[in-house]
Amino acid sequence: MKRTELVFIPAPGIGHLASTIEFVKRLIGRDDDHQLSTTVLSMKFSMIPNAEELTKSLVGSYHGRIKIIHLPEVEPLSPDLLTISPENFFCTFIESFTPHVRNALTHIVSSSNSSNKTHIALVLDFFCTSTFMDVGHELGLPSYLFFTSNYGFLCFMLTMPDRHNNKGSEFELVDSSHPDYYLSLPGWRSPVPTSVLPTGVFNKEGGYATYVKLAKKFRDTKGIIVNTFADLEPEAAVDSLTSPNYGKMPTTYMVGPVVDVKGQPNPGLDQAKREMIINWLDQQPESSVVFLCFGSMGIFRADQLREIATALERSGLRFLWSIRVPPPAKTTDEVLPEGFSERVGEKGMICGWAPQTEVLAHGAIGGFVSHCGWNSSLESLWYGVPIAAWPIYAEQQLTACMVVNEFGLAVNLKMDYREGDLVMADEIEAAVRRLMDSGSDGDELGKKVKEMSEKARKAVMEGGSSYNAVGQLINDIIGMSN
Repeated sequence: MKRTELVFIPAPGIGHLASTIEFVKRLIGRDDDHQLSTTVLSMKFSMIPNAEELTKSLVGSYHGRIKIIHLPEVEPLSPDLLTISPENFFCTFIESFTPHVRNALTHIVSSSNSSNKTHIALVLDFFCTSTFMDVGHELGLPSYLFFTSNYGFLCFMLTMPDRHNNKGSEFELVDSSHPDYYLSLPGWRSPVPTSVLPTGVFNKEGGYATYVKLAKKFRDTKGIIVNTFADLEPEAAVDSLTSPNYGKMPTTYMVGPVVDVKGQPNPGLDQAKREMIINWLDQQPESSVVFLCFGSMGIFRADQLREIATALERSGLRFLWSIRVPPPAKTTDEVLPEGFSERVGEKGMICGWAPQTEVLAHGAIGGFVSHCGWNSSLESLWYGVPIAAWPIYAEQQLTACMVVNEFGLAVNLKMDYREGDLVMADEIEAAVRRLMDSGSDGDELGKKVKEMSEKARKAVMEGGSSYNAVGQLINDIIGMSN
């Protein structure tokens, strides 16, 4: 019987890398017969300066079964491209690794051919499909898509090529009275307002074209692995995307939630700072602290930070606030209201990076003001912590719409937020108060979040829907190799 080698190529973002490696570990944990071997091709990205150390930390005790190949560095792109279109910048940057990916895969294939005992398949992040699927095809390697976001966003992406064929141009931001304001998307119960679509699909300078280019490849994969679970997205039936309008649909595997429940330490964080945060939480009453964190790339202007600070101070709530200080400022004191820290005293703690998984798991946390990155949303659900949705970039607005409107598992703070908006303190305070009220007895939001937390855990346990989906994926891949 041939062994199967799965070569994972994640996009070089912390969220993409973390969920990919966590899923690799889950596959290995199910491979009792050692029929699978796994390799991860890692790209160095200047915005993640300690990527190699982070990767090593994420792999942890699985280092003997997960081979990491760090690809050679490529020439940096012009920062102007990032300003014009982050999506095009990211995709172009990834595509610049194509020669190195081809060399690495050619070496893997050559080694396999010499032994004639290994079948090879690629598992690609959705940002990696546009070019690396073609490289795989050249070498006779099938490709699977590992979709690190939710099924609702996948449904939107899969409709993009058909819409482009009919419309031929990017989306337009229109008023709610416009007939094109709402979209009917497969997998969604309610119409979706265009105001929550990813910013890039309105971008005429490469953003929209990038989304279309990527989405065109999805249906050519052997299967689509999605970081979600059936109880969370019950409307996400495969047949919703198999109508003649959309063409053939690869097998879909709902394998989530794929979350790092052990909370691997960040090698860039001072351990003393981590202990300071956890020790402070240990001193707070149960479910009394609101946690504010906006992801590894989320950053607000100074005027927005001051509005958040004003809202927190007025609320009188205990808070843990992870802030990325906007340039040119160097410290939080430069951007927060004068005397803020002294006035809130021991009721609040401000930090830079926070050990998010550990924080969400802590009993003192009662609510999470989040950018609605999908990993963060799943972690919050896993630990039964309600969310106040404040998305910032990428598909986060669409995710916020889903967790608020479709799932009813979050408070809407500003789901249609766009860069340049200024959310005022009154609006922030009202949402935070509503969020923290969800912990009271009989509150419907808090009850629903706790119930979904239980369903998330059951999904990955033996006999659960995601547990079975992982088993089916392994069987399908091994069956293909034989």
